[in-house]
Amino acid sequence: MEALLRGPATVSELAALLPIARPGVSRHLRVLREAGLVEVRQDAQWRVYRLRPEPLAEVHDWLDRYRALWERRLDALHAEIARTKTLEGAPDDA
Repeated sequence: MEALLRGPATVSELAALLPIARPGVSRHLRVLREAGLVEVRQDAQWRVYRLRPEPLAEVHDWLDRYRALWERRLDALHAEIARTKTLEGAPDDA
């Protein structure tokens, strides 16, 4: 998918960029196509693949809700750690 960020490409072009053989690239592209993440068009004897950004935007939006939740939780954890360090460094009153 990252290689397709640069723009549409054929299996051969993608295979030249990746450490796997063309059949492996074709299998990966088939899975991505079936998942709706890439689309293919015929250009003479070549199949040209390109990313479909819509499904990725949907995933991004879905993850944003959880990202905000985890940021709040991590901020609270950071505050608690800072508070604990402050208390541990305070002199004993006893």
